[in-house]
Amino acid sequence: MSKLLEVRDLKAQYGLTRVLHGMSFDLEEGGITTILGANGAGKTTTLRSVCGMVKTEGEIYFDGDLISSKATEDIVRYGIAHVPEGRGTFTRLSVEENLKLAAITRRDKAAVTADEEQVYDYFPRLRERHQQQAGTLSGGEQQMLAIGRALMLRPRLMLLDEPSFGLAPLIVQEIFRILRQINQERKVSMLLVEQNASLALKLADSAYLLETGRIVLSGPAAEIREDENVRKAYLGY
Repeated sequence: MSKLLEVRDLKAQYGLTRVLHGMSFDLEEGGITTILGANGAGKTTTLRSVCGMVKTEGEIYFDGDLISSKATEDIVRYGIAHVPEGRGTFTRLSVEENLKLAAITRRDKAAVTADEEQVYDYFPRLRERHQQQAGTLSGGEQQMLAIGRALMLRPRLMLLDEPSFGLAPLIVQEIFRILRQINQERKVSMLLVEQNASLALKLADSAYLLETGRIVLSGPAAEIREDENVRKAYLGY
């Protein structure tokens, strides 16, 4: 597989506070990479840096193009979709309106309709609630809608920030199963930030562990998952 995302010596800060201290990592095209770490380690900031949402230094390449100097709206046009923590849906709009709004810049109307149907195939609950206001959905349904909205962009890369946060275990299992299905069927690459290390390592191909803005461990997810010393020392399970 070729490298889709390449991050080199990435530093990021909010105001005078530096959060990332020169991290470098790659993501293979068609692969799933997870970034693990405690709260405050810099996981969310990493995703925001890829999207151009925070002040950064260093270089970020997407499919060989330097994107670290580009505006967020231009980065989205490359096919990078961000699913933020907290879901980020328009709560007063219906499920259907949320999906259509995500594709508002697209001109291929027949394909938009087909993509909407595919979202409903992945998430049958959204089909049942397509006229329901997004703000009245359960937490799990809102997370499904957030992923569905990202799919309406026809992304090559999805940035997923804590998709399991605040959800019941059975719902989390369902969402992660569908993420695997999307990856396999649509070849969408994924960069996953997740507190549930065990679940993330089962989904991902490769993993990076962050501590205070620095990568302290990396490797194939399967190896990290099976290494008892690593699990106890770094991952807490």
